[in-house]
Amino acid sequence: MQLFSEKQNLRLPDSDIWYHPNFLSEKQADDYFNILRKETPWRQDDIKVFGKVCAQPRLTALYSNNGKNYSYSNITMESLAFTDKLQQLKNLVDHEANTEFTTCLLNLYRNGKDSNGWHSDDEKELGKNPIIASISLGAERFFHLRHKSDKSLKHKILLEHGSLLLMRGQTQHFWQHQIAKTVKKVEERINLTFRIIK
Repeated sequence: MQLFSEKQNLRLPDSDIWYHPNFLSEKQADDYFNILRKETPWRQDDIKVFGKVCAQPRLTALYSNNGKNYSYSNITMESLAFTDKLQQLKNLVDHEANTEFTTCLLNLYRNGKDSNGWHSDDEKELGKNPIIASISLGAERFFHLRHKSDKSLKHKILLEHGSLLLMRGQTQHFWQHQIAKTVKKVEERINLTFRIIK
């Protein structure tokens, strides 16, 4: 467990990334995890990787307040309307980020085999300099960052239960991120990534 509690700027070149470890109280985070784990209609899509079709190594769900779908990695997800609980969380995140998100992509990592490979959140529908707010619930996992052109620039941060990670500005132009597989025994983790799709 990390000892700091204040939100911090990661101060990486060509980026604007903030980490807020105690965004939610432990009780809030526990409650949201239990409700979302139980009530979300999780799905597992097939993705094409290096010409091979395989099951995406995590479960997902998409919610929005404008009915817009979201496409990535040759997957198009149809959005559901925000539930009351998700709307509560969105209001908290909107306030902290001083913006109004339209969409939330949820990921359920069931164990250490579930992962999310290197990518940038730079799909056209997210706009030129997208702001991405990511809440972590459940088991802690490392979030890896690497610079696209300067391979010596790497960073990793442990995303804690109830934490918020904010990426904005030109971050997606210059950085990729991933949640890597791990051989360690880890419990389930839910990640909510709020974004704006016009």
